[in-house]
Amino acid sequence: MDIPIDFDRITRLFETARSEGRYFLYEYEVYRLLACSGAETPPKNHLLTRGERFSDEALTALPGDRSVLKIVSPAIIHKTEVGGVRIVEKDANKIRSTVRRMFYEVPEDYAAWVRDQELAGPYRGLTGKALVTAVARDIKGVLLVQYMPPDSQAFGNELIVGLRHTREFGTILSAGLGGTDTELYARRFRKGQAIVAASTAMEDGPGFFQLFRHTISYRKLAGLTRGQRRIVTDEQIMECFESFVRIGNFYSRANLEAPFIIEELEINPFAFTDYLMVPLDGLCRFSLPKKQPGQRPVAKIDPLLHPESIGIIGVSATRKNFGRTILDNILAEGFDKDQVVVFKKDKDAIDGVRCLDGLAGLGKDRIQKLDLFIVAVGASQVPDLVEEIIRRDAARSVMLIPGGMGETKESQDRARQVVEQIHAAHALAGGGPVFLGANCMGVISRPGRYDTWFIPDEKLPKVRKKGYHRSALISQSGAFMLHRTHQSPFLSPAYMISMGNQTDLTLGDMVEYFKDSDRVDVIAVYAEGFTDLDGLAFCRAVQGAVLAGKEVVFYKAGRTPEGKAATGSHTASLAGDYMVCESSVSQAGAIVARSFTEFQDLMLLAETLSRKTIQGNRLAAVSGAGFEAVGMADSIQSDDYSLALSRCEDTTWQQVAQVLKNKGLSSLVTLANPLDINPAADDQAHALICEILATDPHVDAVILSLDPLSPAMKTLDSTTVSAFDMHRRDSIRQLMSDLVQKTDTPVVTVVDGGRLYDPLRDALMAAGVPVFQVCDQAVAALALYIQGRLRADAIRSGAGLIT
Repeated sequence: MDIPIDFDRITRLFETARSEGRYFLYEYEVYRLLACSGAETPPKNHLLTRGERFSDEALTALPGDRSVLKIVSPAIIHKTEVGGVRIVEKDANKIRSTVRRMFYEVPEDYAAWVRDQELAGPYRGLTGKALVTAVARDIKGVLLVQYMPPDSQAFGNELIVGLRHTREFGTILSAGLGGTDTELYARRFRKGQAIVAASTAMEDGPGFFQLFRHTISYRKLAGLTRGQRRIVTDEQIMECFESFVRIGNFYSRANLEAPFIIEELEINPFAFTDYLMVPLDGLCRFSLPKKQPGQRPVAKIDPLLHPESIGIIGVSATRKNFGRTILDNILAEGFDKDQVVVFKKDKDAIDGVRCLDGLAGLGKDRIQKLDLFIVAVGASQVPDLVEEIIRRDAARSVMLIPGGMGETKESQDRARQVVEQIHAAHALAGGGPVFLGANCMGVISRPGRYDTWFIPDEKLPKVRKKGYHRSALISQSGAFMLHRTHQSPFLSPAYMISMGNQTDLTLGDMVEYFKDSDRVDVIAVYAEGFTDLDGLAFCRAVQGAVLAGKEVVFYKAGRTPEGKAATGSHTASLAGDYMVCESSVSQAGAIVARSFTEFQDLMLLAETLSRKTIQGNRLAAVSGAGFEAVGMADSIQSDDYSLALSRCEDTTWQQVAQVLKNKGLSSLVTLANPLDINPAADDQAHALICEILATDPHVDAVILSLDPLSPAMKTLDSTTVSAFDMHRRDSIRQLMSDLVQKTDTPVVTVVDGGRLYDPLRDALMAAGVPVFQVCDQAVAALALYIQGRLRADAIRSGAGLIT
């Protein structure tokens, strides 16, 4: 897309503002910026400064029969609310009179408007006349603007477009319903209907336009609603988005050559007249670039996860402290005792593991340099220990277990000291070690044969050396990971990694590592926050993992929108922290969970269905209970997902009808989707009908409720009644275990019953059959999973590729 953007002139605008001691542009300067952007030309305008005399010709020089007068002040962002925007007849005397009134009325109206709000900056603590005087002092003038009548005053015919720099994801572009009520629209409409947002580093203009096409704003502008007509072309909107994307990327912290950083650039609104996009208001804040820390040597994640040698400090010789429990768990997992060393003064060995007095002893030991060094001492000892590790080049990777490393205000100085030491090491030849943590539970690496969790077996019994899935669970919270895997033991990932405070290694680093790993097909991530620009790095790694054929499941904690109190702009309020995160990560190809339970469900489906083929969202549902059939039909639509009930071929229904006839159920069952096959249907009927539906070319997935309480079903573990015995060869347990192995269509089951049926659920899960306890939970999880798989397939095919 050929858009001639004059970056030199835009940079000079910022330089001029900075030379005047300000890091914002006035509205007329924003219009100059837009004139350099290669997109739509802003309206003609002229600044009228206080005390300056203007001729009649100057006041009436703009085209049209009316003029717009707008107050120009760094403090007054919402001009309309304080009388800062007025439309007058294009008459020199009327313009003069209005300008004079505005210089006096607007400060008074502003002071009254903010009476119940907390003032920031230079106005903090001011009230009454003092506030009015201060506001009047800061008014630069009144902007005389060409009046361009909009084509329509109807709802939805104004557009907001904004850039905002975020600490985690870099520059974000957002667009949607504009005007003074834009925040109300964002709250009242369904997600993605009023506003959309994306990372400028991950989307281009045409790609962002495809997101925008799903909004109410686009439908209004394109004349797709009743009584509306198109007022702008798709090409104009696309060029506007592309221009904003390029400007956002040029003036971004992600661009190491950026002369300035755009913190915020917002046009609210663009109006439309005779197929012209007319900016009616704009703001821009900018800052200077900051020095970025050096690159982390992320290749050293491999010895962290697959060490040949491990050292531990903080092991008690007399009690089960954290360090001693970690040592126990490492040995219990089967790690070679001869490749483990404990650093403990005046001790020869603990539990048969040799001890060294300190790091200086490594030069005399068979282990010259540790692959992994686990630090389980008090936080106060960490800075000096980190310095020694780096100075002696003692380890390739370090795991910092202790808390008290930045979580509280009191520990922030200690954490800052450690971070500075680590960054300095990364700048040296070889890059120094990588650090995991601090405040982390460590790692369980099944391929690496070790476990550093400090939970004793009495509290968390583990089945050692059992099979595991080709998945990695990466969690910022060790407790979250602990509870999720304890509640759902069948998740059983190959790797469980507690990231802690991300003092060094980040979530983005870990996904970057696993995207290229040949040991993992599924990456599941629980995040509470990202370090600077690591949200962007994370999204790029997610996209890389998806392109490599992997599946990524994601949950973000902390959903409070940011910036509403910190800025007066609409952009920050509309595209808050969680919305930006969810949009960016899902557009990169991850499947985003909305709750802890959903995270577990999606991870389970990813582990069990990743090798199944999904071609669409057409569902066939079967149950022997009428309420479940209705419940599944009711659950296929929501604000976040959509499934369609498949229309099966006639031959499919004929085969189903034959099964029902053979079982004597024809008179009790109506052929429909969802299919209520009656509680009298036995194990074989369930399995046969499921298999028939799974082979229909119009069915993309099947949900089958197994009706555990039905007397016709073999669903009990311990029973003297053979007809109820789930261990029989003709039981639903065995039939479904066989079926999921041979069908390429995803099959999900529901066992809606009490704890009596836990053995059935466990047996099915052990055989690779995903099981849910409630049908609507199964539908929601499967719908989100299918939606994520289809989005990932689009990215891989190039149709949804983020550029």
